[in-house]
Amino acid sequence: MKLLLVLPHGPIHRAGTGTYKRALRYAPLTLATLVALVPPELGFEVKIIDEGADVWHPRDYLDYDLVAISTMTGTAVRGYAMADFFRRHNITVILGGIHATLMPQEAKVHADCVITGLAEETWPQALRDFTRKQLKPFYHMRADLDLSRFYTPVPDRGIFDRTKYITVNSLEATRGCAFKCTFCAVATAWNNRYYTRPVDSIISEIKGLEGNELCFLDPSLTCNREFSLTFFRALKPLNKWWVGCSTIDVAHDPELLAALAESGCRGLLIGFESVSPQSLAEVKKPFNDVRRYREAVRRFHDHGIGIQACFVFGLDTDDRDVFKRTVDFIYESEIDLPQFSVLTPFPGTEIYRELSAQNRILETNWALFDAEHVVFRPKNMTVEQLQDGLIYAWRKSYALRSIFKRLSGSRCLLSVSIPANLGYNYYARHLSRYTSDRMHQEQQEF
Repeated sequence: MKLLLVLPHGPIHRAGTGTYKRALRYAPLTLATLVALVPPELGFEVKIIDEGADVWHPRDYLDYDLVAISTMTGTAVRGYAMADFFRRHNITVILGGIHATLMPQEAKVHADCVITGLAEETWPQALRDFTRKQLKPFYHMRADLDLSRFYTPVPDRGIFDRTKYITVNSLEATRGCAFKCTFCAVATAWNNRYYTRPVDSIISEIKGLEGNELCFLDPSLTCNREFSLTFFRALKPLNKWWVGCSTIDVAHDPELLAALAESGCRGLLIGFESVSPQSLAEVKKPFNDVRRYREAVRRFHDHGIGIQACFVFGLDTDDRDVFKRTVDFIYESEIDLPQFSVLTPFPGTEIYRELSAQNRILETNWALFDAEHVVFRPKNMTVEQLQDGLIYAWRKSYALRSIFKRLSGSRCLLSVSIPANLGYNYYARHLSRYTSDRMHQEQQEF
């Protein structure tokens, strides 16, 4: 039997139509994990499609027996269109991923089966049931799932064409997130649960990887301080260098910061979110302190750690001045890699419920829920002003003058930060091409 695994991407990030260069693209762990979880005794011939790297069309895969599609909210419309196409040709379709977890009944309209939550148990079972012609309509993750209590195979990174990615060594040490940021779909999907893998299992996996670089995709590696210290100390002797995600409070924990740096950390993605204390209170991120932002950046840089700082525009306390204030802070603080998004009310989140109750959600097309398009009515500016402010921040921060100033001050991991900044320079210059009209075409392609 033939199994096709598909990871859809929106037009901004999709190969052939998008603006994401190889310097910004790492191999998707989702596909490698799903392939590894396929029970070998079932004899499936497996093919993967990562739309971030692969140009394809479903009509070329009509000889497959089963198609599984993993969706985020911003790719749900395209994923549904693919699913409908395959089902019209009598091919069984399974939908999973974070959007299917948040909206299982909606997803079921477009699929024969929906898998919610983590796939370690449910995905293999669904495949076994399919081969017996007993596929169920839904497979839900057990509420008491504990990743430390059963064997999980190492993700199959051999499925990737290494020339298409900056690295294929993407991995996870943890799952979920313990924090309750009002806009975050990850916390909602996993009910604020935070899973940690056994440290010896992670180290064993890392020892089997080619190359010295690692890319951790965990929403935050440092939610559990005791686990983090144990893991970083076990990682240190391997002499790897790595990038990952954390919260900014690590900068003010000398022991944890030192352990993190000594383990080989050279870059962290951190949600700064806003340069406004009022906005931080609004999103329930009390451990972010604007007054200590510059000190935190300096401490990270002093330890040789570059920062990808994420900012969200459109909060109720934001006014039209927020874009310039944010850009100025980034320039003066010499942030290595700034990233911007607009507040996006993902289904199931607290911010979705609030904006929906206030009748401020303007869009129902999930293709626009990609964090780069305004889908709600802002409080202190117009929709157009918020969208234009987002474009301004991207372009201003990735002008060549800004890139030179920031990187000459930071000087962290220049072999990665220089091509990444140039990649985002291209992204920033072309982002405005992806209008709402263009995004609406996602549901019509197939």
